Amino acid sequence: MRRGHNSSGRSNTSTTINTGSNESLSSDSKSSFSKDSQGKSSTSSSSNDLTFAHGAGPQNLYSSTQAHSNIAYNAVLDRDQHTTNGAEGPSLEAGESLIRDCPEVTYVCPFTGSIKGTLYLTNYKLVFSSKDRSFDVPLGVVNRVEKVGGVSSRGENAYGIEIFCKDARNLKFAYNPENHSRREFYEDLIQYAFPISRKALPFAFSFCERFQEEGWNVYEPIAELRRMGVPNESWKITKINDKYELCDSYPAVWAIPVATEEEFIRSVCGFRSRNRLPVLSWLHPYSQASITRCSQPMVGVASKRSRDDEKYLQMILDANAQAHKLYVMDARPNANAVANKAKGGGYESEDIYQNIELVFLDIHNIHVMRDSLRKLKDECYPTIDDSKWLSATEGTRWLEHIRCILSGAIRIADKIENNKTSVLIHCSDGWDRTAQLTSLSMILLDPYYRTLKGFEVLIEKEWLSFGHKFQHRIGHCDDRHSDADRSPVFLQWIDSVYQVIVQFPYAFEFHEYFLITILDHLYSCLYGTFLYNTERERVANDLKKNTVSLWSMINSKKDMYLNPFYSHEVGANKVLLPSAAMRHLKVWKAYYCRFNQRIRAPEPDYIRYQKLQSYKAQLEKKFGEQKIEVESRNHHPLQI
Repeated sequence: MRRGHNSSGRSNTSTTINTGSNESLSSDSKSSFSKDSQGKSSTSSSSNDLTFAHGAGPQNLYSSTQAHSNIAYNAVLDRDQHTTNGAEGPSLEAGESLIRDCPEVTYVCPFTGSIKGTLYLTNYKLVFSSKDRSFDVPLGVVNRVEKVGGVSSRGENAYGIEIFCKDARNLKFAYNPENHSRREFYEDLIQYAFPISRKALPFAFSFCERFQEEGWNVYEPIAELRRMGVPNESWKITKINDKYELCDSYPAVWAIPVATEEEFIRSVCGFRSRNRLPVLSWLHPYSQASITRCSQPMVGVASKRSRDDEKYLQMILDANAQAHKLYVMDARPNANAVANKAKGGGYESEDIYQNIELVFLDIHNIHVMRDSLRKLKDECYPTIDDSKWLSATEGTRWLEHIRCILSGAIRIADKIENNKTSVLIHCSDGWDRTAQLTSLSMILLDPYYRTLKGFEVLIEKEWLSFGHKFQHRIGHCDDRHSDADRSPVFLQWIDSVYQVIVQFPYAFEFHEYFLITILDHLYSCLYGTFLYNTERERVANDLKKNTVSLWSMINSKKDMYLNPFYSHEVGANKVLLPSAAMRHLKVWKAYYCRFNQRIRAPEPDYIRYQKLQSYKAQLEKKFGEQKIEVESRNHHPLQI
C-alpha cells in the first residue's frame, strides 16, 4: 500500500475466428521533471491544504466511486453533477486544495447559451457550478488557454478566457470587464495547468487516495516472460540493461536469443537507431514463432552493413524450428523508409539479410496523425453537419489510418498463427508505430491480453517499459501546445482496440468504458502511470512511491469495467482475425462525440453494462444454488 501524502505531495491460442519546491528539470527538459519540485500558489492556504490532504474537512473529499466515475466518463460532465458542496465549494480529491473562486462568471455553452455561475480553480481541476449545471475539467486535459477580448471590449460575453482541451472540448468563460477579475484567475490557471513548464510537479505527486488494490504490482517483467515460457532452449532473460546504460529507452529486463554474449549485443545495439536492438515481445506457446521489436538499422545512403546485426536476425529465425524465413514488418510507407536513409537510417535489404522478407505497412508518421485527429475533432465538436457526416469524416482520413494499423496487425497475427513464421517489427525509432503493431497483434493472438489484467500488463510492457514517449506525445502539464512531438499515437491504438471489440463483443472481458477511463487518465495527470517517457525516468523519479497507479483505482472497481457479454468459450484459446475493410470500421462516437449534447445517447453504455453485469451475477448465483440443490437430491433420493 502506498504511503500517505500531505498536501505538498511529499510522501509521510489454437482456434481462429475470422469475420473478414522548485528544482531544475533534468537535462531533457521536454520529458522530465524533478520529483522534489513543488507547484503551490501563494493564494492557497496551507491550513486548507492540510485539511484536504488528510480528510479532516467534512464533506470535502470525493468518495472514490463518485470522483472516478466523474472523471473517467466525461460524457456525463455536461449533465448535472454533484461536483460542489454548496457554500463549501467544490468537492476535492485527496491532496487537492482550492486555489481561487470567481463568482458571477458566464459559461458560454455552445448548445444552451450563456449560463451564470461560479468558476473554481483547484490544484487539480477547473470547476464550473451554477444552479442548473455543474461540471469539472482536470487541468491535465487543458491544451492551451487564451484571453478573449480586452478591458475596452463591448458586447455580451466579449471579455473572458477560452480553454482548448486535449479531449476535443473548447470552453469559453466570460467576465464582467468592469471588475477586471480575469487577470489573477488566468495567471493561476496557467500556473497549475502547466506546472512542468514552470519546473514544478503534476498533481499526481500530491494525490494520495488509497485503494484496495496496488496497481504498481500488476506488471512484473520476469513473471510475464515466464508466462510465455521464457527462458527456454532458444530464449534467455537478461538484465544487461539494468542500469539503462546500453539503451536508455528500453526496460531493464529483456528476452534475447540464448547464444548471444554481451559484446555481441553491444555491437548490435550500435547498429540500431537509439540502440534499440531486436528483443522479444511475444512467443507462440506451440510453434515458438516470435514477435520481436526494434528500431531501424543505421544503413544510411552508403548502405552500411553489420555482420553482427545480420547474424542476430538469423538467431531470431533459428529460434523457430518450423520456419525458414523471418518476416520484417516495417511500419512505414516505402517512400518514408527510403527518405530515412538520407538521415542515416533505412531498412533491411533482402539482398544482404539472408532469409528475410521485408514488408512495408504504409502507416504514416506522427505529424500526419496529429493533423488527422485535429480534423476529426473539428467534425465532432461543437457542431455536426448530419448531411455531410460521412464525407466529412472520410476527409479526416482518421479511419483510413486506423485501417492501416489494424491491417498490419492482422498480417502479423496471420504470419504467426497460420504460417508459423516469426515476425520482426520496427518503424523509425521503434516507440510509436512499432508499439501499435506489437500490442494490437498480441491482443489478436493471445486471449490473456483481452482480460482486464492482461490489457493492463500489455500497456505496461509494450508501451510504458519499451519507451513510448508519453510526455512528448501528450505534453503532460506543458504549455508548448504547438510542439511538433505531440501526436495521438496511443489514442489511435486504443481506437484500434475498440474496432476489434465491435467485431468481437464476446471476446473481451472489458467494455469500452474501460478504454475511455484509460484515455481520460492519460490526460488527467491524477495518476503516475503515464508520466515521463521511459522506464528509466520513472525509476529515477520513484513513481511507485510518490504517485498512485491508475490500475489501483481500476482494479478496486472492476465491476465498473467488466463486459457482461464476455464468453470464456469465445474469449479464451481463440485467435481473432477481424476485418480491416472500411465498411466494418466506424467513428467511435462514445468517445469523440461524447461532449456534443446533440447526439449523445440518453444513458452511457457503461451504465447499462453495469446493470447487466449485476443481473448476470444474480442469475449465476441462482444457478449455482439450484445446481447444488439438484446434486444434493441426486445423492440423497427420497425414501418412499
